[in-house]
Amino acid sequence: MAFERVPVSPVTKQMTKWLVTCAWPTSSDIPHLGNMVGSALSADVFARYLRLAGEEVVYVSGSDHHGTPLEVEALKKGVSPKELADSNHARISEVFKKWLISFDNYTTTESEVHKRFVREHYMRIYSHPGNIFTRAEKIHYCPFDKRFLPDRFVEGTCRFCGFGNARGDQCDNCGRPLDAEDLVEPHCVICGRRTELRETTQWFFDLPRFRDYVAAYLDRSNLSPNVISFSKAWLREGLRPRSITRDSKWGIPAPFPGAEGKTIYVWMEDVLGYVSALIEFFERSGNPDGWREFWFGKDAKTSFFIGKDNIPFHSILLPALLHASGEPYNEPSLISSTEFLTFSGQKFSKSRRIGIWCDEALSLMPADYWRYVLIALRPEGSDIDLSWASIEQIVNNELNDAFGNLVNRTLTSVKRFCGGVFAVDSSTLRPEEAEYLKEINARHLDIGTLYSEAEIKSACRKILEQATSANRYLSSTQPWSVYKTDKASGDSILYAALNAVKLISIELLPIIPGAAQEFLRQAGFFRRSKPSWSDTGLDADLPLQVGEVSPVFYKVDGSKLEETLESLRAEASAGTRA
Repeated sequence: MAFERVPVSPVTKQMTKWLVTCAWPTSSDIPHLGNMVGSALSADVFARYLRLAGEEVVYVSGSDHHGTPLEVEALKKGVSPKELADSNHARISEVFKKWLISFDNYTTTESEVHKRFVREHYMRIYSHPGNIFTRAEKIHYCPFDKRFLPDRFVEGTCRFCGFGNARGDQCDNCGRPLDAEDLVEPHCVICGRRTELRETTQWFFDLPRFRDYVAAYLDRSNLSPNVISFSKAWLREGLRPRSITRDSKWGIPAPFPGAEGKTIYVWMEDVLGYVSALIEFFERSGNPDGWREFWFGKDAKTSFFIGKDNIPFHSILLPALLHASGEPYNEPSLISSTEFLTFSGQKFSKSRRIGIWCDEALSLMPADYWRYVLIALRPEGSDIDLSWASIEQIVNNELNDAFGNLVNRTLTSVKRFCGGVFAVDSSTLRPEEAEYLKEINARHLDIGTLYSEAEIKSACRKILEQATSANRYLSSTQPWSVYKTDKASGDSILYAALNAVKLISIELLPIIPGAAQEFLRQAGFFRRSKPSWSDTGLDADLPLQVGEVSPVFYKVDGSKLEETLESLRAEASAGTRA
């Protein structure tokens, strides 16, 4: 599924091919705000910036149809996993559209392209002796339900950290992947009864065989320090073979001889979706080999936006799986991981009604408001708490007062003192305004650097600094007073203010595309071209014809937002009972 994307101006420099990706949400439910900021939203901001900067970008992701959380949810609802997955995928896709996420292809792990590629890729790995082997392992079995249990059908206590609600494949508390024996007092999530371990044969990927390759990749990469340190800690602890297959009917059938009735473990197929989704995009575009330029081209780059608990799957497992195929895949160029977003000091939990989910959020505020709030709080260095008070503060003080007020007072001045048409070019600037333009253009370059390094929160803070500086400049120079006695000086001040509005609008396009486009429209910028990161001057836009000036943002009351959400949930609950 393709999503609307921001057009950019043609550029003369050689474009870099960028594959932008994010973690695939499970089709078991709508993502919550913590899921959104750590994956799809952050990747979207990065992709939008790259397009503005003139790079060639394809942004792909998809819904994980095969995760065991979906099987659990389907079992509770009494429907087939595919029926639930397809229904939820349609809902998730619609939510992403409303959040202005600019996917070029948003697909699913049930797509025929994905299933074909995964099976073919594993057979390439299998064709190299020693990469894949079989061995008997112990799997949780529920005597009451008479079935082998997928990992997330089992819960218990993590033997490493003592967390009491660890799942069968991973502990959400310490982030470690878990084997069957790593759970203490395990129980079946279907019936709640104790499970027992029974022996079955599975196919394994010999990950330790690629330890030296992965270590060398980490040493030569330009990944962020937190990704490097996290990954090297895993290497020091020692890599273990990773099970490829599961005793489950729902999933991609394993292609190995003798593996009939088994499916590919979800973690071992999801990461390959970054390749298959790109293949699908180019097949639909009529260029079936185009994907190779993005994955095999020596100057092409790949980027991954994920939560910190998914780091080893992207920095260790994915490079190893690609390398093991013998194909010349590019290694991950950028892995941007976030810490956890909490809500009012607690982890998101739908059952306990803690947090906000992405569909209901849009009933409270427009998408641009949420996009900005989440990026302003993006947990880049540590866990960050989101609260009603912080939402109110960011919307009112930053979106409305800093950005909205700057644009409104500048454009209103053009209407008042210039009749809505501004035609004075840079040749008449006073030295003070010329110096100020140097300052805001230098800051623009800094913001571009932060964006390019995926320091998205820092870029957002620097854009706010740009607006704060512009508001301070207007207040100190007071063009409304200067115009009474010195029109030329008033024009010079207003030229600088308009240039700041243009820069800030461009800088905000990746974060709040709808509102930033409205800023540009009201001001009359880019009437003859498309927005471009490098088009920072004002002269090319002259004469500016300012249209109707109206507020783009409004203030919110956090307590009223909370009341509205509770009311919406009560209505939904009543409707469900009825």
